[in-house]
Formats: sequence, C-alpha cells, structure tokens
Amino acid sequence: MGRYKFILSGGGTGGHIYPAIAIANELKRRFPDAEFLFVGAKDKMEMEKVPQAGYAIEGLWISGLQRKLSLKNVLFPVKLLTSLIKARSILKKFKPDVAIGTGGFASGPLLKMASKSKVPYVLQEQNSFAGVTNKLLAKKAYKICVAYDGMEQFFPKRKVVKTGNPVRKDLLKTTLNSDEVKKEFGFDANAPVVLVLGGSLGARRVNQLIEEQLPFFKEKQVQVLWQCGKLYHEEYKKYNEKGVVVRAFLNEMNKAYVMADFIISRAGAGSVSELCLVGKPTLFIPSPNVAEDHQTKNAQALMQKHAALMLKENELKEKFQVVFNEMFTSKDLQKQLSENIKALALPQATEMIVDEIEQLLK
Repeated sequence: MGRYKFILSGGGTGGHIYPAIAIANELKRRFPDAEFLFVGAKDKMEMEKVPQAGYAIEGLWISGLQRKLSLKNVLFPVKLLTSLIKARSILKKFKPDVAIGTGGFASGPLLKMASKSKVPYVLQEQNSFAGVTNKLLAKKAYKICVAYDGMEQFFPKRKVVKTGNPVRKDLLKTTLNSDEVKKEFGFDANAPVVLVLGGSLGARRVNQLIEEQLPFFKEKQVQVLWQCGKLYHEEYKKYNEKGVVVRAFLNEMNKAYVMADFIISRAGAGSVSELCLVGKPTLFIPSPNVAEDHQTKNAQALMQKHAALMLKENELKEKFQVVFNEMFTSKDLQKQLSENIKALALPQATEMIVDEIEQLLK
C-alpha cells in the first residue's frame, strides 16, 4: 500500500481552487499520511490560497488564450511548451499515484503530461457548460465528476458521474437563529434582509445597481447586507446606515445565509452550488465577462427548473424593480424557488468525488 501521493491542479479563479482544496482535505481525512502537491498558474490567486490551506504548490508559466487579438497570444505557444516541460519534471520528481484536475489553465499541461506518464486522472467540471481545458482532457480521464445534468454533450457518457460541486462544510452545520443574527448585524429582526453577493473582488455592475436601488429597498422596508468586494469597499462604505450594512467580504457566510430572506448573486459555479444548499429565493445576475459565458449558462440551468430568477446586466435598468418586486411580494413564487433550488443541492459532492478517486487506487 505505501503512502499515496496525490497531485491536484486547478486555478485561475476561486471557482477552480476551492474544489481542489476541498477534495485534498477529504483525501487527507481518509489517508492521513498521504502526500499532496498542487500545481497552479504562476501569477494567479492559487499561489496564495493553496499555501494558506496548508498545501505545497508549484507554479507553471501559463495563461489562457485571449479571445481578442492580443500580443499575449504570441507568447502562448512558448508558455505552453515551457509549462509542459515543467509539468513533466514535476511528475517525474513527485511520482503521484493519481492526478486530479478541477479546471483552469494550469491543469491542461499537468494532466496532458500525466496521461503521457501513465498517471491516471479524474476531472471535476463545476459549470453547466464545460470549459475548454476539461473538454480537451476528457478523452484520457478515468472519470469526470460533474454538477449538472446533460453533460454528456461535452464528455463521453460512460465517464460522467454526477456528484455536484464541493461546498464549504460549515454552511451545512448551523444552529443559528435568524432573528439573533439580524440583531448582531444591527438589523431589525422583523424586517426582511436581501443579501447581495458580488464575489470576493466584487462586481461593478451589481454594486452600481444596489447603489441606484437603495431608495427602492428603503421604500419596500427591505434591509440590505451588501458584500461589495474589496475593490469597491472604499467607494461604497459611505452607504452604511440603519438598514444597510456594506462589507468588503463576509467572513461568516453561514450567518449571512441564515438571516437572508432574498439573495442577489453572481452565478459562478461555486456560488450556485452553495445557494442550492441554502435554499432561499435567489435572483442571479451573471457576469458577462467570464470565459465561455459560464455564469449565464449556470443561471439558465436553474431557471429552466424554476429554481431561480435571472436578469442579464443589460436588463437591469428596465426590469430589476419589476422582477424583485414579484419575488418580494409573491409567497407562492418564494416557496417554489426555495423548494426547487433546494432539490438541486448535492451536499455529499466532495465525498462522492473522492470515492471515484479511491477507485483508482485499487
């Protein structure tokens, strides 16, 4: 048996990094003496986040192809070649039993070389519309763990396993009382709270929307817990007042979710999976600036199941008040959205993904 060695790769955004860390944590729980190595893209956030989680990481000099004509694309072949060579030397030195890819640029070169070195690998695809890297790697993968139905359109059917996306464990264990948490944040326990989530960095258009709509929320007597992101906190903190709490980010998401009556959020894969567990009426405003328009497709997958509402950024001016008002006033709609989004939750995702990885060790 010996000590198992696992190599994990994924990054570029929190949506790829967080699942990789969650998978590593579960593997570590099952195999306490296993060794772990992460491989990321040199200048991306994984280089900071992975060591914070207690794991070693090596960086590759890699980035995605720009969709617009760009000088950066001229460097792409050089970066790719350099990364393939470095990935090969990392694999040679570390000698992993299994490789795991969660999407993002760096997992491309690593898993390409893993298949050449006869290291079996599992992919995890977070989005409802598969990313380019994972589509290219699917052919040689042992299994592809997905979070949505219908992923056979991108991947070989026999390899697809629907597991869901890994989510933060602390969201599930909560004995918090909504009224008490509202008071802790300085809110009135008897008035509803809308939670606004723009991602860790924030979302410009979502912040502009909330700024425009503060008088509307006030008139409806809706309190606002506004996570504006660290890039925007200086600009928006002036709106902190009775009934409006502005934060760069929220450290205790379980508290935020417990007291929220309604949620307005971006539609990154990780957020969507978390919000399925939370089960509150949600309005998604997908970011239009994401690779392959993933967020719109994620939100649409929920809309088709009457599990959430969605507005594109260019519809906000005309439609926001109408759509929010409907969600706010219709108890039937609230009940339908809550029940349907909850039905999509897959709380055992991390365990199921690690079950698949364990099969490779036999």
